[in-house]
Amino acid sequence: MFAITAARFDADDPVSALEAGERPGPEPREGWTTVRVRAASLNHHDLWSLRGVGIKEEQLPMILGCDAAGVDEDGNEVIVHGLVGDPTAGGAAPGVRPSLLSEVYDGTFAEKVLVPRQNLVPKPPELSFEEASCLPTAWLTAYSMLFGKADLNPGSPVLVQGAGGGVSAALVTLASHVGHRVYVTSRSEAKRERALSLGAHAVLASGERLPERVDAVFDSVGQATWKHSLRAVKPGGAIITCGATSGDAPSAELTRVFFLQLRVIGSTMGTKPELEALTRMLAATGLRPGIDRVLPLDRAGEGFRAMAEGDLFGKVVLTP
Repeated sequence: MFAITAARFDADDPVSALEAGERPGPEPREGWTTVRVRAASLNHHDLWSLRGVGIKEEQLPMILGCDAAGVDEDGNEVIVHGLVGDPTAGGAAPGVRPSLLSEVYDGTFAEKVLVPRQNLVPKPPELSFEEASCLPTAWLTAYSMLFGKADLNPGSPVLVQGAGGGVSAALVTLASHVGHRVYVTSRSEAKRERALSLGAHAVLASGERLPERVDAVFDSVGQATWKHSLRAVKPGGAIITCGATSGDAPSAELTRVFFLQLRVIGSTMGTKPELEALTRMLAATGLRPGIDRVLPLDRAGEGFRAMAEGDLFGKVVLTP
């Protein structure tokens, strides 16, 4: 089968470590099922894999990709929850180590992917395969941060650091839909305008002072925005972090954290029940993931390059 793999590691030019070509198809495994992939979406996790984060050289070549929507062996349209061994999905079988697809087990950038049966969520007919493929990482992460971690009251002011990425776009869409006053920062004027179109209350240049302090900051950028996040939040407020695309070693500013009694909360993806709830929400409300571009699988390198350069707004979707 045709697949996109990490053939080696390259910290400076991760896209050069991609390889496209034929790979052996998945072999049957008890308790697992094969999904014929109809669409898969790209995440920063895939770039980090090409840099050698999360997998080891002896595992190469590894088929990349955490997210997919497709058709299972029984003909059901499904969404793949990419966290293998999630205890909320029924736990892992003996000998199965909890991990994301493409870390221990081959991922979704292929014509077929092998996953535990318990990792499948029904795809509602209201969502296209392309839209559904955007949910399991970026949109699920945003849903879990907003509804599972932030502990917000209706109408709360919030800040989303950075515009354009899949998580940020999902946060703006979901938070504005439920009535929060959403501020968004970005270095790009074009991306700030796009954030307004998603429902943002106001947009600002990166690092610019907000007109008010917020109850929660959602930060996937890390080092470049951390100081601003600490100064944007109210005393007792929360900073929910799910990534560090600009680096993970900012000054912690612990004095500010404990004097203002701030809550710093880490968040990674979400549970299968949260993915099911997110899917139902989108089907009922008409909200849809923003898709920057859809590319055939053999042009995956273009999507990887756009993500590496920050030249996108929303998700990159690959179709076998």
